[in-house]
Amino acid sequence: MNCEVCQLKELEVEHFEIREVLRCILHTIVFHRALGLVRPKDVDLELFEITYVQCGDVELEKKIDERIDHFISWVEKHPNKKSQICLSFYEVKSKQPSWFTNKTERLYWEQWYVNLNVTQHPKHHSSKSHHTKVVVDPGESAIEERSSRRAMVEASIREVLFQIIKFVNEKKDHVPPISEGVIYFPYEITIPSSSDSAFGMDMIKRMLHSGHPTMLS
Repeated sequence: MNCEVCQLKELEVEHFEIREVLRCILHTIVFHRALGLVRPKDVDLELFEITYVQCGDVELEKKIDERIDHFISWVEKHPNKKSQICLSFYEVKSKQPSWFTNKTERLYWEQWYVNLNVTQHPKHHSSKSHHTKVVVDPGESAIEERSSRRAMVEASIREVLFQIIKFVNEKKDHVPPISEGVIYFPYEITIPSSSDSAFGMDMIKRMLHSGHPTMLS
């Protein structure tokens, strides 16, 4: 089975923005891959002037929030590192049982990589020139800088959302047949392991098992 992979544009965010940004992106992807009847719910971001759509499924929201919590915990243990979260869609297929394999396997047909660069915003301090009597007021400068940065992040998020929509509209041939009564394709959300080396080994093991790149939960 062909597994399509979408590497989303890297977003530079601060720690307090992670939750909102990931909710927006992950829910947008799942909504555009929903199959059956959903109850679309518009959600306004609190930090940015952006509205996205959720499927209106409480269990889906809970699962996404749980994975985001795990991702934030990983980020806190690995500060100032670029990080990645992966949303994979798959099919469950039966296979010939043997003494070393399970009776079912996951065949991954689409993977979305959300790339974040979590930064620490520098604190602003008052400053005086030793050579003149001019006092620089950091308040107004800091506000302008924060406003400019927020606009840049907001524009980047919009780019990612358009990237998602473009990918969904262009990549259709690999999507498996729809089963009657199914609302969502099976999916998993994976985050880095406790160490980079373990993360790499997880990827290798899954590649050997399934035949295409994935990440372990």
